[in-house]
This record gives sequence, structure tokens and C-alpha cells, in this order.
Amino acid sequence: MGELDRRQVLRLLGAGGAAAALASGLLPSIARAADSGPPDAVAATYLRVLLRHTRWAEQQFDPVAGTYPLRDFTFAVVLGNAVLLTRDGYDAAIAGVGRETLRDHTLATIRRFAASNRLVGGTEWGRKLFFDTTFQSYFVLAARLLWTDLDDATRGNVERITAGQAAYTTALGTGDDPDSGSWTPNGLRGGHVGDTKLEEMGVYAQSLAPALAWAPADPRAGGWREAFGAWSRNEAGLPAADLANPRLVDGRPISANTAANLYDTFLVENHGSFGPHYQEELWRTSGRNAMHFLAAGTPLPEVLTAQPNGELLWRTMLLMTSDAGEPLMPMVADREHLYGRDVIPLAFRAQVLGDRHAAHAEAQLAARLEPYQAYAPADRITKFSGEPKYEPEARAELAISYLLHEWRASHGGPVVPVGDREFAAHAAGVADFGAGPGLLAHRSPAAWAGTVSKPGFVKFAWQPHHDDWLFVLGGANPMLLPSTNVAVRERHATTYTKIRDGFDGTVGVLRFDTGYATFATLPTGAAVYASTGVAEGEGVLNVYNLSMPGVPGLDGDRTYTAAEGSVTLKAQTPGVRTDDLTFAPVTARHVRMLGVQPDPQYGYSLWAFEVRDGDGPDLARTGTASASSAAPGKEAKYAVDGDPTSRWAVSTSDRPRADSWLAVDLGAPRTVDRVRLSWEAAAGRKYRIETSADGVAWTLVASYPVPALSSTRGRLDIDGRAGITVAGPNPLTVTGDRVTLSDGPPAPFVAELYPGPAKASGRVPAGAAVEATVTDGFLVLLNLSGAAASGTAIIPGHGSTRRLYRGEQTVTRTGTEFSYALAAAEGRIEPPRFTLTGPAGVRAVVRDASRVELTAPAGLLPVPVTVTPDGGRARPVLLPPRRTVPVVFGDLRPYPLADLALGAVTFPAEPLPPGMSSPAAAVDDDPATAWRPGPGGRMVADLGAVTAVSAVELTWTRGRVPAATVELSVDGVTYTATRTGPARYVAVRTDWRSGDAGLTRLSVRT
Repeated sequence: MGELDRRQVLRLLGAGGAAAALASGLLPSIARAADSGPPDAVAATYLRVLLRHTRWAEQQFDPVAGTYPLRDFTFAVVLGNAVLLTRDGYDAAIAGVGRETLRDHTLATIRRFAASNRLVGGTEWGRKLFFDTTFQSYFVLAARLLWTDLDDATRGNVERITAGQAAYTTALGTGDDPDSGSWTPNGLRGGHVGDTKLEEMGVYAQSLAPALAWAPADPRAGGWREAFGAWSRNEAGLPAADLANPRLVDGRPISANTAANLYDTFLVENHGSFGPHYQEELWRTSGRNAMHFLAAGTPLPEVLTAQPNGELLWRTMLLMTSDAGEPLMPMVADREHLYGRDVIPLAFRAQVLGDRHAAHAEAQLAARLEPYQAYAPADRITKFSGEPKYEPEARAELAISYLLHEWRASHGGPVVPVGDREFAAHAAGVADFGAGPGLLAHRSPAAWAGTVSKPGFVKFAWQPHHDDWLFVLGGANPMLLPSTNVAVRERHATTYTKIRDGFDGTVGVLRFDTGYATFATLPTGAAVYASTGVAEGEGVLNVYNLSMPGVPGLDGDRTYTAAEGSVTLKAQTPGVRTDDLTFAPVTARHVRMLGVQPDPQYGYSLWAFEVRDGDGPDLARTGTASASSAAPGKEAKYAVDGDPTSRWAVSTSDRPRADSWLAVDLGAPRTVDRVRLSWEAAAGRKYRIETSADGVAWTLVASYPVPALSSTRGRLDIDGRAGITVAGPNPLTVTGDRVTLSDGPPAPFVAELYPGPAKASGRVPAGAAVEATVTDGFLVLLNLSGAAASGTAIIPGHGSTRRLYRGEQTVTRTGTEFSYALAAAEGRIEPPRFTLTGPAGVRAVVRDASRVELTAPAGLLPVPVTVTPDGGRARPVLLPPRRTVPVVFGDLRPYPLADLALGAVTFPAEPLPPGMSSPAAAVDDDPATAWRPGPGGRMVADLGAVTAVSAVELTWTRGRVPAATVELSVDGVTYTATRTGPARYVAVRTDWRSGDAGLTRLSVRT
């Protein structure tokens, strides 16, 4: 850009806008060196992906209209185009279109849609909050990047759109947009059950941001700013947290928030399902909004960098994060692997907030983008979603993410991601999100696991190494349980946390009409699944098998190894599965496919159903087809018409139905010995081929599938990425890309799952109704019944050394006999607290991780033993005959600890009030840290459930101890000054002054 052009730009922007543009470094070629490239490797990836994605964008171009189309807001591709046109390195060979042609298409599109927006008198689009304003935000930003290339009329229209939308939204007050149908934020009250209003409030806010950024001097801006702040501050509203935080954000206290958009465990529900994917909306809208302010050089509203409850929501995101940087989503049916769309929340957190953990996740996701983009259908970046509008949206958000990297490069330099180990340690943890959400989650450094019990999404999910592409977790895909629609009659959840128990772990026990199933997860990444045999074909694991070079594990085949041998299965082309089944020749008039197990999401759909005798003609072509049901335009006849582009599909309501069928009447008895079924993506997982003389009585002639591998020896290696050990009566089988651990009629079995090679079965005898294993050294006890159970688990030993677990056990010649007592449907995980070297007959009672009581067997002489605590030094002990000797290791934490406040979620959460440090320091079990209340500071600890509190103790550092009042609350809203009684929330109110002591420990006991 020449100097004259530069002066023209500055004159167009005005004095304030000129200074802002120069400061931002984002408007085309202003403050950017002529030969400068992407600011970092991740940004360079984004630019390459945008270039290649231009091929898809250009395929959408309408040469008759001369613009990109309105359909699915496809015209929003102009933002990606604008970034490419204003940055160096444009490559027409990669983009598939010349730069000037792309410029012409882009400018023509901006001209048309700037004029056709409802806010300037047009009729095509705009003003409507859902979803027009999202794409309007992209459109306005694209126009600003190409501002000097636009004519005066178009610039005027863009300015009218920008200010007009803010005026329209503000005029609505807290009411609904009449153009947006049933979408509603419920005013500023919000809502969290069924459909969070976080997303809706974010949309209201984002409709105001462009005007605040580009027209801050408008006389109406004060009202816009007030409305923007109200919607933004309430997006992640949760009264129990907000009421505890007096911090001012954009001049308003967080405690004045009114919305309840989150579950009190910091999980978001949207469209009836729970997936941390939806929590990304908080930072997705923030990223869109921030980019307008940064590009315009207008100061960011404080709420974008001080979002109430944002950091607690981010903890949930971290807990669910895959190795691709985006969350694993076991309850979301159609939004997995939206890589292009999932970039912007991470980019915002990393580049604007400076979050190094988010930067790690962003880099992981960016590393997957190009292999993902090359996978069929090539060039697209949201190819695993059914919503077409995601594609132009992802292009726009990838462009914004690139711009955020540019801004960061000129404002403090790059954010250096943390390393893999630091990220894994930081993200690790457990959470029971509650019976309503129905999610019990555990992220260890080696695996992610969850017990999912929401209706329609019932499963026990496990993903070793957080691998985004190993097991199919999403939506209606079953895991371990053979169906996601089994009704849960009881849910029992137990969590173990490192701070209180010395390790992280979970146990989820579910009761069904047909029995019990349970899932225990360990800090090593291993898991234990046990079942009474709730259904036929239990223990299901569906495996991704794709050819996506560049993504670990996706090299086009999967190898399964059992004791009987190995089998390697090649990846199939999606939506093109063809099954050829042959059988002994039979004479029949009718042939049918009878479903046994449908595709979990879409049921059954066939491009073609062919019937032959040897190499003869397709007899179905001249027959008459019928079906159990059909979707409109996809009737049975289309499966036998010989047209490869037409198909039969079951009705939408019948998609979950297992026994849907398609039959063909051949018109007369014919000899047949084979069928060919060409499936659409909705391919039957299991089905039967049957024949009939009269269409009434049917005979089975073939079944699908036939296992590629069947094993009765109880061990399976899955592609070197997971190992499974099974103890039960049924074989484990591999059929296509489906593993079944108990392939047969309902039967009790136990499976141990390892994020590495399978190990010898750890199952140990424990008596009726109780399953027990010693897995990775942990004793797992699972009561699969509705009655209390007690007994003895026989635990093998190694040599003369025995592991000791909390409770009572007796050393035998071959191991130990461990006594247990379990409540109905209770699961327990006990880590080895000590090891003992000594003779048979010694009785040990482990009280906690620091104390064990040892009793020698009957005899005349003292018995020498050696006791070694987990993580401690060995100690020799001499046991007098028939005497009990307590052995105490005073330097070790006596896990499990009885303090209910340890590790509790605390409020205020960030952003903190002035002068206050994080109250989490009072519940972190670290005497070296303390909560500094600040003037008149008050903190709240959430115990997670209502509990009968018998005592609350406060421990302060040296110095003047401030006066403090303890308050208890059941709901987090109304508090009573007392230290005993039923409570979920425990508050400490102080008169703290500068120089006073800090609170190093808040203890709560029952």
C-alpha cells in the first residue's frame, strides 16, 4: 500500500479510528511489513487450511448471481477470503482460484449482502438474532478488512448494519426477538435444564459488539454498552457462585447477576444432551466479539477477560479434553470432530487471555487440521457434522483465530504452550456432575473415562491416551453396554480424589431392569467393567478405522491380536459398505433383510438389495419390494430399481427400531444362493437374511456379520493402542470395526481395560454378587446387587511379599484373605497402602495410609516382619506372639482424610475481588498456602452435596487473626451463622485488614 493509500485509509477511519488501526496491526497492510508471513507455526497452519478451504468455498460460488449464496449463510466465506486477500503468501494453485478472481467474488458478495440486509431496508437476511447475527458479525469484520476496496454506498450500508443491529437488540430490552421463533434467553433469568441459555445470551451480546467496537462515539453507545455487559456477565451465571463475588466487572458487581445457565457442577446442557462442547460457546462468542474490538483498536470490555465463572467452566473443558485439543463428547450425537469450528475458543483463551494450557490444546488441534482436511470429502473442515452452516462458520472462525495470533504477535509476543506432561497433570481429575446430567468423569494422564447415565446416552466410556480417533464415543454409539437406550433404574457414583484419598478414581454402578453393570476407573488409566449380564452381546467397543495420514492410528487398518492369532481389518469407504452373503441354494419366492441391530444414529438405509442364483441376473429387479417403514421419498422400491443414487431408508421414528426389514417378492419361486446389500451410511450393524415360500413363514439362510476373530482365552490387543482382559463364559469377538467382549447370551463377566498391553486377569474370588479384581495393584470391589454383602476376597501374593489394603486381612501361604463389607450396589477402590514381608498367619488391619496394626499368629517366639508404606521407607517390626502392634508412619498423610472441605470448589472464583487471593488455598491441604481475604473478605466452599456438618475449624497463619463468622447454606443463596447442621455450602466471613493472618485451612467434618 502506498503512502497516498495509507492517508486515504486514515481519512476514511477518522482520527480515532486511524490511531486504533495503527495500534491494532490488523487492517490490511497497515503496520504490517510487506514481506511478513504468519506470526507463528499454528497461524501458518491456519493460513494453509484457509487457502485449501477456498476450493470448497469457490465450489459454492453462484456464477449466475455473481456471489456466494445466501443458503446456509455460505456468503460468510468472505471473512476467510478477506484474510487471504490482505495477507502475504496467497497461492492460487492451492486455493484453486486466482487472487483477483477471489477478490472480485468477495467484493461482489459484500456489496450485495450489505445492500440486502434487513437493517438497511433489504429483505434477504440480517437483524434476526438466531442465527443471522453470528454470520453478520463475520460479514462486518470481512468488510472492515477490505474497507479501502469497498465503494461508499457499501461502506455506508455496513455502518448502518453495525449500528442498526445494536439499536434493534437494545430496543428488545430483555425480551425475545420476534423473528427468532422459539429461541429465548428467558430474559436475564436464563435456564440450565434441557437447554442452557448461555448460548442465547452470548448471541445477544455478540449482536452488540461490532457497534461498540466500530462506533464507540455513537450517542447510543452507552445503552449498547450496558446491554452488552448485562448479557455477557450473565452468560455463565450460577447464583451460588455469583452471589459470593462482589467483584466489579465493567462497573457492575458479579453478585448482581440474575441468570442460572449452568448446572451447579459447572456443566452445560444444550438440546437435551450434556457435552463440554457447548461450554465452548462462552469463548466462541468471546473470540468473535474480541476480534472486532482488537481490529478497531477499541479497548476490550472487561467482561471478555474477566468472565464470571469462566475459569471453573474451563476446568470442565480440561477434564474432558482429547489428544486433539477439543473435548471428548460421549453425549453429543453430531458435533464430534468439528475441528475447524472448535479452533476459536482455544485461540481466544490462548491468544487473548494468555492461557498456556489453552495454547497447548490449540496447537494439538492445529496439528490435526490438515490431515483432517485432506480426508474425504476433501477440503472441508467440519465434515463430520450434519449442519451445512457449520462449514462457512468454521472458515470464518479459523480466519478470526489467525487474526488473534497476529494481534498477539504485536502485543507481547507468542504464548508458549505448556508441555505434554504439564498439560496432562494440570488437566487430570475427577468430577461427578450429578444424577441430572448423568456424567461421572475421570481424566488421568493415560486415559479418559466416564459413566454416562442420561436417558438415550447410557454407556460406560473409555478412551485410552485421550485418543480422539480410537473408540467411537459420541451420541447413540454404544460403549460396553450394547445399547444407549437402556433405562437406568438406579445410579450410584463414587469419586476418589488425590487431595483427600491420595489418588483419583471413580466407580459408577447402574441398575437396569435386567441386572447391574459397573465401571471403576483408576489413576493408571486402566478401568474395570463388571456386569451381571444385562443384555446379549455385551461389552461393545466400536473402533474408528480410517485412512487419515498424519493422525496417529489412522493409517487405514486396525490389527487385533488374541491368543488364537491376529487379524488386520482394512478401513472401509464411509457410506459405501457392500455385503456379499452366500448360502446353500434354496427355492423361495420371498427374500428379506431382517434387522437385528441398526446404525445407532440413523437406523437402516440401502442403496441396493440384489438377489441372485450364482452369477445370474439380479432377480430383485423384476420383483416387488416392501418394508417395515420408509422415509418420504425413500420407499422400498428404490432399493431394487437399479439406480445407485436412490435408496430405501426407514422412517425417522423407526431409526431406533432393531427389527426393521426390507423384503422383495420375486413373483414366483426361484432358486437363490446369494444376496448383495449396498448400504448407505446408515448400515445395519447386525441383520439376518431370510427366505419364504409365502411371505409368512421365514427361514434363516445367512447372518451378518461373521466375526473376523473369536477368542475364548480372554485377552485382546487393539492395534497396539489398548489391551483388554476378559473373564466370562462367552467369547470375545471382532467383527468389522466392532469388538464384543461377551458375544453371546446375557452372562456375568468382568473386563479389565488397559491403556497398553493386556495383563493377566486380576479377577479374584469374592463370593456371590461381588466381583473383585486386583488391577494395576488396586483392589476393586463391586457389589452387583441390591443387598448389602460381606465376605472374603482371596488375593494372591508374590513370593513372601503381600499388598495390604485398608481394612482387615490375614496373610496366607499364597496371598491374603481380605474381609469386606459393602452396601447395596456399592463399589470401592482400595490402593495398596502397605506391603508386608512376613509369614502366614499375620493379621493386618490398615486404618489409613500411615497406620497399620499387626497381630502375630499363635506361637512361642516373636515374629519378624517388614512393613513398607506406599511411597515410604521399609521398617522392620518384631511382633510378640498373639500381640497387636500398631505401626505408625507419622511423616505420611493418613489417607483417606475425613475433611469434607479438601479440594472443594470455592467462591469467589476468578475474577477475584480486589485484595483477595484465591480461597482455594484454604482447602488445598498445603500448609504453605493461605487465603488472603482482602478487606471484609468472604469465601464459600461447596461440599458438593448436602451433608450433616458437625464441626467447622479455621486455621490461620501467624499474625492478627481477624474476627470470622462461619455460615452454612443448603442452596448457596440463604446462609445462617452456625457451625453445625445440614449444609452444602460453608462460608467464612471476616473483618480482615491489611497485615492480618491468612486462612491456611478451612476444615469441615461430619
